[in-house]
Amino acid sequence: MATNPQPTTYNPRIASRLRSWTVVGLLVAFAASLSGCAFYSFSGASIPSHLETIAIPIAQDNTSSPINRLGPDLTDLLTDRFVDRTSLSLTTNDTEADALLTARIQRYTNRPTGVSGDERATTNEVTITVQVRYVDQEKDEELVSQNFRGTATYDPAEAGLQGEIQAAQNALENVADDIFSTATSNW
Repeated sequence: MATNPQPTTYNPRIASRLRSWTVVGLLVAFAASLSGCAFYSFSGASIPSHLETIAIPIAQDNTSSPINRLGPDLTDLLTDRFVDRTSLSLTTNDTEADALLTARIQRYTNRPTGVSGDERATTNEVTITVQVRYVDQEKDEELVSQNFRGTATYDPAEAGLQGEIQAAQNALENVADDIFSTATSNW
């Protein structure tokens, strides 16, 4: 006597899992098939794929600001952005680096922007202007050559010199963000 096989019943949980795994598999296959001329990171930054190393010499400070670490601080901020947020590796060899980023602080101002009734400054604004040149040395191509400006305000009566130092740091952060965005969004 032959036994008849049991009919298969539809299980919605198993069907849902199969659909989920199929979608995941298709997304992975699609992502693996993408190839292009640029490296893309989750930060939104893109760097041409042939660039692997970058040199960022200490930024020159051509100002007479009372803050003596503007150049090294800007260099640190730029290094953090370009090395931590991209696939680039930092090198100290300017001539053999695939990319070279140079920065020169051109102008530093600290001026009142708000005045009280007794003609005292209630807010000051620190403005820092930086000239930047970013070069693809592999293709001998200038990628960015422009001035960037960052500003920040502080209360001189309450914060004094420490407020100016913090405002200068905030202005440098703004400049570094703008430089990074400009240098990595042209692809």
